[in-house]
Amino acid sequence: MSISTPYDVYMAPGKSRSCTILLMVRKNIHHIFTYLSHCNMKPLIIYLTTIITLLNVKPMPKQDYTTSFLVNQSPEQVFNAVNNVRGWWSEQIDGPTDKLNAEFNYHYKEVHRCKMKITEFVPGKKVVWLVVDNHFDFTKDKTEWKGTQIVFEIAKKGDKTQLTFTHIGLVPAYECYNICSDAWGNYINGSLKALIETGKGKPNPYIPAINSAETLKGGQHD
Repeated sequence: MSISTPYDVYMAPGKSRSCTILLMVRKNIHHIFTYLSHCNMKPLIIYLTTIITLLNVKPMPKQDYTTSFLVNQSPEQVFNAVNNVRGWWSEQIDGPTDKLNAEFNYHYKEVHRCKMKITEFVPGKKVVWLVVDNHFDFTKDKTEWKGTQIVFEIAKKGDKTQLTFTHIGLVPAYECYNICSDAWGNYINGSLKALIETGKGKPNPYIPAINSAETLKGGQHD
C-alpha cells in the first residue's frame, strides 16, 4: 500500500522515501516540537510523540530558559508577589499587572522596551505573559523576545511552595540569551524570592546585565 503526498521529498542517496523522511524528522525534531507547542497543537504533538516513540526517535530536550525555587509562603502569597511586577522587576512599569488580558509596558532607557499581555491568570497556580512587542538596542534582531511567553507556575511541594519560571522561546540560539538568562536569574531567584520572603524585592536595572548589553552593543560597531 503506497501513500501519496503533495510534497516533493529529496531522496538521500541509497535511501528509501520512508527512510529519507525519518532522517528529516530526526534532524528537525526540536524545531517541529517548538513550532507545534507555540501553535498550541496538543493533539498533533501527542500523535507525533506516539509515532516517534514507535520509531525510537528521541526528541531533543527543551532549551527554553527555566529556573525554580522553594519558599515557606503559601501559593496565594507567591501568586500575589508575582503579580506585583513593580516590586520585583522594575518600578518603570506602565499599566495593570494583575488581571487577565491586561497589557503593561516595561522600559529601561533605550536598552530594553517591551509590551506584555497577560494571557493566563489562575489564582494561586499560574500566570502567563505574551511578549506582544519588544525592542533591544544591543542585538542585531531588535525584536528577539517578540512572540515568546513568560510563564510562572506555582505548586505545593510538601510543606513548601515551588515557583517555576520559564521563558518559552528564550533559547541559546538568541543573541541576548546569556544576558537575558543572567538577568532573569537575578530577578527571579534574587528579587522575586526576596519579595515573597521579606516583603521587599530589588527591582530596576540589574547592573551586570546592563554592562554586558553595553559591551555587546559596542562589539557590533567594531
